[in-house]
Amino acid sequence: MTTNKATNSTIICVVGARPNFMKIAPIMGALHALDSASPINAFLVHTGQHYDTDMNHRFFEQLRIPKPNVDLEVGSSSHAVQTALIMQRFEPVVDEVQPAAVLVVGDVNSTIACGLVAVKKGVPVIHVEAGLRSGDRTMPEEINRILTDQLSDLLFTTERRARENLLREGVAETRIHFAGNVMIDTLLGHLPMAVDPHSLFRQISGARLFRDLTRYGLLTLHRPSNVDFVETLKRLLTTIREISETLPIVFPIHPRTQRRIRETGFGTYLDTPRILTLPPQGYLEMLGLMKNAAVVLTDSGGIQEETTALGVPCLTLRENTERPITIEQGTNTVVGTDPARIQAVFTDVMTTGGKAGRVPEYWDGYAAERIARTLSEWLG
Repeated sequence: MTTNKATNSTIICVVGARPNFMKIAPIMGALHALDSASPINAFLVHTGQHYDTDMNHRFFEQLRIPKPNVDLEVGSSSHAVQTALIMQRFEPVVDEVQPAAVLVVGDVNSTIACGLVAVKKGVPVIHVEAGLRSGDRTMPEEINRILTDQLSDLLFTTERRARENLLREGVAETRIHFAGNVMIDTLLGHLPMAVDPHSLFRQISGARLFRDLTRYGLLTLHRPSNVDFVETLKRLLTTIREISETLPIVFPIHPRTQRRIRETGFGTYLDTPRILTLPPQGYLEMLGLMKNAAVVLTDSGGIQEETTALGVPCLTLRENTERPITIEQGTNTVVGTDPARIQAVFTDVMTTGGKAGRVPEYWDGYAAERIARTLSEWLG
């Protein structure tokens, strides 16, 4: 692991997939706003891991992310091929830019791939959202988190327990900085611009039931452990169909999930006016859907955090979570994929309103500013 810092003040900031966009946006803004006496030049690299061109443009526009300096355009592939392509195409960028450091966020393939290239070339690595652990090494994201943290020089955490995880794994305490949650910076900054879901419903033919609703549930589903296994997917869709009889469900379908539903012929489980299926939505549309939902059912890590910040009950359709603070302090309950468990917690939410929760420490909209100040001091 390198400890030498380059003499220039350029930091390559890496963005790769949809969850990264909400994290990099406030960081880019905070770096740009630094005092002119200690400027940092943020050089944005988009790996192209998120390969939906229209949605990619929509997110950049809504979040006011500057146009990337470089787009690697790697597209979709297996984990091994995608990671290798990112490394192959990122290395010449590092050689040309000669940055002081490379900043990566989250736990996607772009995160570990660009971190590996940087550290092997003697360039310091900065990891934002470090130290999160689910304990489930069958998840590719867990491997990416662990390895990225091990090769990073600066590690910014979203919650205090993450520091304990890192110390237990041998990371030096001096490298760890509790900054808060940059994704909540984005949420709080864009909340006034969230799209009213009813204006969205009015634009959709076949959404008549939803146009005047005061209560609905929101579903997102994309994890391989849920959608790649036929019995698991069938079990979840059957349960959602049953839940929709009590509370109508809005379901923006991830392309991966859509493909699996089509391949398995499970579309019949969604063939009811009480489940509204939508194509993938932009950030402001999803923010409006979450903000106004009575309950959110999801297997997304980021949505667990966003619902906690919004005070909306969340049922996580997984057996574990790398974000335990959303359970301990927030509105999240891990329900797995067992229909009885899902139904029981859903019924409790409908009866009692669910967990009240509270917003965790430093989820206040200023995490990116804290990161920028620390980076400015670190570059010296």
